[in-house]
Amino acid sequence: MNIDGLQQITFEVHEKVALVTLNRPDQMNTWTPVMSRDLSDAMYECDENDDIRAVIVTGAGRAFCAGADLSGGEEGFTDRVEIQRPPMWPYQVRKPVIAAINGAAVGVGITYSMLADIRLATANAKIGFAMVRRGILPELASHVTVSQVAGFSRAADLLMTGRIISGQEAADMGLISEAVDANTLLDRAMEIAQDIAVNTAPVSVAVTKALMWQNLGANIPKLMEAEGKFINWLGQTTDVKVGVQAFLNKETPQWQMSPTKDVPDDLADLLKRPAG
Repeated sequence: MNIDGLQQITFEVHEKVALVTLNRPDQMNTWTPVMSRDLSDAMYECDENDDIRAVIVTGAGRAFCAGADLSGGEEGFTDRVEIQRPPMWPYQVRKPVIAAINGAAVGVGITYSMLADIRLATANAKIGFAMVRRGILPELASHVTVSQVAGFSRAADLLMTGRIISGQEAADMGLISEAVDANTLLDRAMEIAQDIAVNTAPVSVAVTKALMWQNLGANIPKLMEAEGKFINWLGQTTDVKVGVQAFLNKETPQWQMSPTKDVPDDLADLLKRPAG
């Protein structure tokens, strides 16, 4: 089965299981606007095609997705391409979506995975919400998905430090379902997907998924909109330049901005502390 126009992912269907593979292995599958559009098109196909009963998303080569493509500098956080319809995310697909994290999942590599239903990873995969170390912030509603899955305290640890953890540590935290050996990751993901494809009723699964995501999913578009406003602003600031250049040059960043002085008035209301 082919989807016209895919450039940076591959799409295959095996026995009613769609295998979606991020396919920029020489760049560690770093995220681009084209990849984002390709993934959305693949999710539409998975949602609309009744011959597909489950979905696996994985990466080619040694990484799942090592974050935004910063080869052109900080613009990698804010670049866009024209799309014909609203993005389709894994949580919206009426089939279970399994993220098989085969290596580094950093930044958007892990925030995208948090929108899947089930996450598996290799035990030594490097996982991190590294955005705050680049002068940007986590996106794709990870401010709520990580708390929902791992609890507030662990979410605060991961999102506010941006530190890297292993797949095994992620499993111990409950951030992912299982940490497995690299040689068995895809087999394990396929085992789960084929069990769903063969032994579960498609409507029952679709309704179950919708109910599980109902309350959480209702807040995701609004949160993505708020995150987007901050990302678009931060992407033009001094600190994102500092963070990206420090990362590229392997230096300690010298941050320059102040949360009390530099946040514009039209965004400051979103940062107001709760009363009391």
